[in-house]
Amino acid sequence: MEFLVSGLLSVTWQQLVMYAVGILLIWLAIEKGYEPSLLLPMGFGAILVNLPNSGVIDQLVQGKIQATGIIQWLYQVGIDSSEMMPVLLFIGIGAMIDFGPLLSQPFYFLFGAAAQFGIFAAILLACALGFPLNDAASIGIIGAADGPTAILVSQVLDSKYTGPIAVAAYSYMALVPIIQPVAIKLVTTRSERRIHMSYNPASVSRATRIAFPIVVSIIVGFISPQSVALVGFLMFGNLLRECGVLNTLSRTAQDDLVNLITLLLGLTISFSMRAQDFVNIQTIMILAIGLVAFFFDTVAGCLFAKVVNVILRVLGKPPVNPMIGGCGISAFPMSSRVVQKLASQAEKGNIILMQAAGANVAGQVASVIAGGLVISVVSQYL
Repeated sequence: MEFLVSGLLSVTWQQLVMYAVGILLIWLAIEKGYEPSLLLPMGFGAILVNLPNSGVIDQLVQGKIQATGIIQWLYQVGIDSSEMMPVLLFIGIGAMIDFGPLLSQPFYFLFGAAAQFGIFAAILLACALGFPLNDAASIGIIGAADGPTAILVSQVLDSKYTGPIAVAAYSYMALVPIIQPVAIKLVTTRSERRIHMSYNPASVSRATRIAFPIVVSIIVGFISPQSVALVGFLMFGNLLRECGVLNTLSRTAQDDLVNLITLLLGLTISFSMRAQDFVNIQTIMILAIGLVAFFFDTVAGCLFAKVVNVILRVLGKPPVNPMIGGCGISAFPMSSRVVQKLASQAEKGNIILMQAAGANVAGQVASVIAGGLVISVVSQYL
């Protein structure tokens, strides 16, 4: 009985806060369906790592490890020393993506690039708020709307805020259906949201689909070598999908690999959600900056599409629906679904899903390239 009482008495208020955070993440996963495969294990892990003398964390006696904690071991092996988990996850993500809509209309790459503005706006804001450059750059990557990229960049740049960054990135990805409509409606009119777009894509040959991941990997490797792990594994997964001779491996990557790595990643990231590292004013600031990043991603994408419309009108071409610029973020396919829903609300029967999907997958590529560029540039100043 004494040791039960001593355990209860040793709980800090910060740990109680983390129990509440863990329960909130579990509730969002189960009741709201927000990224349940990641938020549920992350929430449960947050509870486990904050129990007094928890066995999932290494137990030290006189400075020596007496018992190895499984979650701490997973963190050290899968993220801290090798970034293995987030990188392997990109194989499955690549296998899920159909680049056909993008390859049939390559200029949609511009929308994916424009929608990364939130990354750089967030980096500047984080620096202005006093975060060191490596932490500010890591926080800014929340704006990539890509959880694995955010985790990988924060680890490579040795940020001490990996936990809050991961929670912010995945939480806001899950909240895209709530955040994006507000941002889009702020910078577009109803008449703009009603713009119809014809979809007559040029056929994309099998050779083009196979060549695309190979060419992108080579080009990005020359331009931004630090992006190779991110872009290379994403493109390798896509090559599995498109080659046509490894269908079983492609399905395995899309289903079994993604599910397993996501499950382990959620539990593993919870190690960085220990109360002493998580419950502080910096975490609140990171969550706020992350929200700003997501908001500016969407706004910048829509505004860029409106600029494109000015050029198209001069050229006598039909305009694009500016909302597709807003879905040039990496949150695939949620963002394209949100844009299609808004188009239908503006005018029943307005279908722009395929155009939105093209911009959305462009954002997936642009986000990992942006992550590699941030690593390359910031590493020179550390």
